[in-house]
Amino acid sequence: MNHPSDLKYAETHEWAKQEADLIVTGISDHAQESLGDLVYVEAPEVGSIVVKGEQAGVVESVKTASDIHAPVSGM
Repeated sequence: MNHPSDLKYAETHEWAKQEADLIVTGISDHAQESLGDLVYVEAPEVGSIVVKGEQAGVVESVKTASDIHAPVSGM
């Protein structure tokens, strides 16, 4: 499994990475492999406020749907 050293992981398989003045987030390789083929992703709008640990979106696959939790708080 791929674990880039510049990513900070949450226990719920989300990650965060700082790029200039932005925080980029995603889900771990393990989460992607467990979900299978993705068919839909609902993410927060740019500029919206998210709180670490709270639901910030949803990812749906051919197998199931799963909440995406904010790995960090911010806007």
